[in-house]
Amino acid sequence: MTAAPPAERVERRPADGGADAPVANRSLTPGVRALVRRRRAWIVIALALVLGGLVLALIQGLVRPPGVALGADNPAPGGAQALVRVLSAQGVEVRSVRTLAEAERAAARGATVFLYDEAGLLDRERVAGLAAAADLLVVARPDFAALEVLAPGVRLAGAAGGPIDRAACELPAARSAGSLSEGQALLTVDDDAAASGFAGCFAEGDAFAVVSGPSPDGAEVALVASEAVFANETIDEAGNAALAIGLLGARDELAWYLPGPADVDASGAPTLAELTPGWVSPVAVLLGLAVVAAGVWRGRRFGPLVVEDLPVHVPAAETGEGRARLYARSSARLRALDQLRMGAIRRLTELLRLPRSAHVDAVVAGIADATGRPAPSVRAVLVDALPAGDRELVGLARDLDDLERAVRDALRPSPTEPDPTGRRP
Repeated sequence: MTAAPPAERVERRPADGGADAPVANRSLTPGVRALVRRRRAWIVIALALVLGGLVLALIQGLVRPPGVALGADNPAPGGAQALVRVLSAQGVEVRSVRTLAEAERAAARGATVFLYDEAGLLDRERVAGLAAAADLLVVARPDFAALEVLAPGVRLAGAAGGPIDRAACELPAARSAGSLSEGQALLTVDDDAAASGFAGCFAEGDAFAVVSGPSPDGAEVALVASEAVFANETIDEAGNAALAIGLLGARDELAWYLPGPADVDASGAPTLAELTPGWVSPVAVLLGLAVVAAGVWRGRRFGPLVVEDLPVHVPAAETGEGRARLYARSSARLRALDQLRMGAIRRLTELLRLPRSAHVDAVVAGIADATGRPAPSVRAVLVDALPAGDRELVGLARDLDDLERAVRDALRPSPTEPDPTGRRP
């Protein structure tokens, strides 16, 4: 035997006279604090991700200098805007080019070509083509490919231990500079390169910060091992400015060439099949077939649904109370009100002796005729009114109860009316 559903519990607190006064139950709709406490794990994860992104952006901003390195219009410490402005003031027309074709056209007009390939985008063939088109080529921090093409026998040799105070060569730009600042890289010149005409300047031991000579294609090449000679932050140290101006300001036109993505030879890039071993493709096919076979072998289809009795009996009152608490915790006021309205409309339809398929407008009209209330107000209670909060939801529930009670009272026969069956009271 199941117990009757418990009555609504009412909290009591002492009033002024010491008597207990009833207090309405606390609302179950979660507030801001409850929502934050319930989702604090996700909030912490989101804050950690945002903080990590900000820290990463800050680190990248500190490590990676803004703008293009040695860009002609870049005023950042790693740019070269200061040198370009000085050259322009001395009458040198500086043209910033971003493709190999533009650099070759400028070289064909007799311009000095300044090359700084930071990412190593140019292959050996493109470097050779540029050297064949140029008469004077100045290369900042050359890589292995550029050295092999422009100056065979010249190799990278690490970094200098400090400033270099002596030019020790016959290159006019180096002699006018006299010294170089810290941060210089070094190059070595072997006997074959020296025999072909290459000579070094600013020596530290057997290595040099600047190497010049004729390339195999006939261009006069000046190899500056470090970009510190041209950068904004170091251009004014020691003789860096004199060396850069002497190398780049020898002619009236200068092509400032920083290779871009358009200069990459996409046809020479290896394909995915070339990068993977030969056994990868057959193994991938076998794995796919094995997955399909396992799915066919172990897969099962769901049969028809089987209706089973529940092992326990759950009273309807407890089910309703549990659903109401779920609605309250998720703030589903409209769904809860819909359940109340559907139950009220079903009971009112039975009271008015209307068919179950009757439209709600017919139910509203029947209630208005029975109670004398305006049809719009009845429809507002049954259909139109929407709760903005818990207080409005409770008020609409009370209005539904009042409306149902009014219909029952209106349809209850009066005590003074004779019984239609003819029976005596």
